[in-house]
Amino acid sequence: MSQASGTYHHGDLRAACLRAARELLEEDGSSGLSLRAVARRAGVSATAPYRHYADRDALVSAVAAEGYRELAGHLAAAHPSPTTPDELAAVADAYVRFALGHPALFRVMFAEPCDPTSEERVRATAAISEYVRDIVRNAFPGTD
Repeated sequence: MSQASGTYHHGDLRAACLRAARELLEEDGSSGLSLRAVARRAGVSATAPYRHYADRDALVSAVAAEGYRELAGHLAAAHPSPTTPDELAAVADAYVRFALGHPALFRVMFAEPCDPTSEERVRATAAISEYVRDIVRNAFPGTD
């Protein structure tokens, strides 16, 4: 069995590709992010990532979606349902700390072209948008 085909069956290919993409982002920013580089980092054949990602935009969308889910977790951990200005400030602080702690991921989430039809990304952005709307409604009743 070849190395490439043997390593494909190492576990969850999708998760391995996302991990590899995140590592590459932290090291080189988005300029070094390609499906070929992700495959090399994950130890799989150059074509293996295409089983889950049609192209670079699809991969970037999946990374961004993962980032949105992580950001939502950080915000909720700061305060799940803020109702006072101080609680809202704690959520804002968590947002800034996330951005500063994950600058390359944050850029991918908010500045990198993504696949606008990615259901995963659309769901993740909708969830965080709804969370932000809810915290504003809770902290400032009567606003929409």
